[in-house]
Amino acid sequence: MDPEPQPVIDIRRLSRAYGWLTHMDAVRDVSFTVKRGEIFGLIGPDGAGKTSIMQMLAGVLTPQGGSASVDGLSVVRDSERVKERVGYMPQGLGSNLYDSLTVEENIEFFRDLRRLPPEVYQRNRAELLAATRLEPFLDRRAANLSGGMRQKLALICTLIHLPDVLLLDEPTTGVDPISRQDFWQIIRRVVEERQATVLLSTSYMDEAERCHRIGLLHAGAIVAEGTPQTVREKATGRYATMTVEPQWQALEILRRRPDVVATEVFGEEIHVQFTGELRAIESELTGHRIAIRQLAVQEPDLEDVFLEVLRETQPAQPQFHLNSPNGSSSPIAIECADVTRRFDSFTAVADVNLQVPRGEIFGLLGPNGAGKTTLIKMMCGLLQPSAGRIAIAGVGVDGRVKQGRTRVGYMSQRFSLYRDLSVRQNLQLYADLYDVEMRVCLDMMARLGLEPYASRLASDLPIGLRQRLSLLCAVLHGPPIVFLDEPTSGVDPHARRIFWELIYSLSRESGVTVLISTHYMDEAAHCDRLGLMGQGRLIAVGSPGELKAMSERRSGQLLAIRTPALRAAQDVVLARYPEAVVYGDSIHMRSADPDVDRLALSELLTRAGVGGIRIEAIPLSMDETFIDFIRSEEPVHV
Repeated sequence: MDPEPQPVIDIRRLSRAYGWLTHMDAVRDVSFTVKRGEIFGLIGPDGAGKTSIMQMLAGVLTPQGGSASVDGLSVVRDSERVKERVGYMPQGLGSNLYDSLTVEENIEFFRDLRRLPPEVYQRNRAELLAATRLEPFLDRRAANLSGGMRQKLALICTLIHLPDVLLLDEPTTGVDPISRQDFWQIIRRVVEERQATVLLSTSYMDEAERCHRIGLLHAGAIVAEGTPQTVREKATGRYATMTVEPQWQALEILRRRPDVVATEVFGEEIHVQFTGELRAIESELTGHRIAIRQLAVQEPDLEDVFLEVLRETQPAQPQFHLNSPNGSSSPIAIECADVTRRFDSFTAVADVNLQVPRGEIFGLLGPNGAGKTTLIKMMCGLLQPSAGRIAIAGVGVDGRVKQGRTRVGYMSQRFSLYRDLSVRQNLQLYADLYDVEMRVCLDMMARLGLEPYASRLASDLPIGLRQRLSLLCAVLHGPPIVFLDEPTSGVDPHARRIFWELIYSLSRESGVTVLISTHYMDEAAHCDRLGLMGQGRLIAVGSPGELKAMSERRSGQLLAIRTPALRAAQDVVLARYPEAVVYGDSIHMRSADPDVDRLALSELLTRAGVGGIRIEAIPLSMDETFIDFIRSEEPVHV
């Protein structure tokens, strides 16, 4: 028997502490290995130690205990030789780029940094530009690229010397689903064609499913490791999904029950983790005259495992309630009529028509550069429309910020807090701005679990707490309408769930209308309705269920092809069906006639000698729905 090949990345009892972390190490006794041609994902909440591990492997940080090696080279003793073998992409949208340089100039800078021979550089450059489709933008400054394009350029700069080892720290945070799909296709190609080794961190659970193996980090230590399937099997809780009316009252009943561990609202559905008998839960709901439209046991997913681990150590969910939102009795909270915004010859938003009823959670989805932020700024009065009309709570918006500022709360994509001020100082500033008594702010700060951090600088808060503070600053004056521009970008699942609990209580308990933009497609299911934007136009509006059903009618069901010989199956399927996509341990493709395609695929793979084939229709995700609509041409409303 041939000996087991040596791992490319070998980490043994790695440790690292920081002076300000007095109660725990940032990384403590972490051990794992990554083989050649493998994608290993580090999954964990904010502050779990993911970035510290990446930085130690990249030679940015020095380990304080244990050892780490890359290709047999110690990251401490042979750090310079290690740096030649790895490509390191740090966290943040294109944080390794130079904004004042063009796309071409950034690539050339990294060529010079890596001292690439001209023929190697030209070959690699051509291949990477073709894969990322960035060639038409070579003259554009990095500062003017969308988030997705920035990440693609950052990846080119990381890969320009075609390293054998890739260290990618949350590479797709803030990137839309189409760009994320492109990004993963590039990573897959590098791994399969060059047998590169990839270590990446991510806060997206669907991306964890795409990895060969994952390690779940918590408080600086790995608490679960293995393939996505083996980690899923570690879930101990039981789960169910239900559709009930009235939802808010049902939720209050569920949360009082001792056998209900956790609840989460996804639009019309409530997801429940429970320990007892589902029949007992059903009986109490019906006894309180709650109408149960749908009730089914659900298999746990990776996010459920992730949250089970965290739930044992996390404090109770914060509570949030605005007693008396300032507002009007208008049934339509937000109205856009033929709204257009041009910047010189460029049209950022074109002929948007939209009505959002009072108390609704409305999600605005779209790729980077689709016009979401521009539309939100016009709704808030920060930008003047070039054409059309916007009314907020029945009052027209004329672009003057001071007029009607108490009617809206705004949490911007890039700036909501003064990072060099403390939590209390930020609240004091917003309280003075909106003429709100500080005692009210302090009470809300305590209910949101921010009181222990009152003296800490906003820049020093974990991102989940920082986003919670930003939300508080946006709503402390009791606005009837709140605009949230990508508020959970880069936030881990636990912090994201807390954030959405706050949003839900604002909407259902306080009657606040919430318009939120997001790139995280699972979040779309939390919204009552969605608007999909593409190239400045609103191309589809409807509930998540309505949009999924329409996408299936247009483009067919989603088939998942599974086999132990995935690589061989991939070559065969993609040759016949180039639109198919590799997704974790399966291949996904849309089918207008699933029965016919299932038979054709089975025969095709069998003839190619691929065995153990399983082909089944699976529910359509919001990612696939989004991509389907964005890549189509005709606007549709349901």
